[in-house]
Amino acid sequence: MSTHEFPAFVYSLPEADLPYAGLKGWLMTGSDGQVLYCESDAEVVIPEHRHGEQWGCVIKGRMELTVLDRTHIYARGDLFHIPSGAKHRVHIFPGFRGVEHSENANQYIVKNRR
Repeated sequence: MSTHEFPAFVYSLPEADLPYAGLKGWLMTGSDGQVLYCESDAEVVIPEHRHGEQWGCVIKGRMELTVLDRTHIYARGDLFHIPSGAKHRVHIFPGFRGVEHSENANQYIVKNRR
């Protein structure tokens, strides 16, 4: 069972189509980028990849972020930054809640509602 940390209006946003089991997210998209509210009650490993600039904050729990071969653990209240085009990977631990802002308005796609 999930213990939600976001206000109810976040869960009414479009759900992101995230390809990692156990990771859920909700999107706010504008012409200047996207904000992803994400949560996981499972361990999630996101393999190395690249994309546009991203900035975020850990709301609850922790994650391990490796950017350009430098690894840091981020916990509640910590801010993180991923430069545009930087190779990085993420290890999310159970109980994670976070918010990230991507410079790309098409960083994530909306999950099909059936």
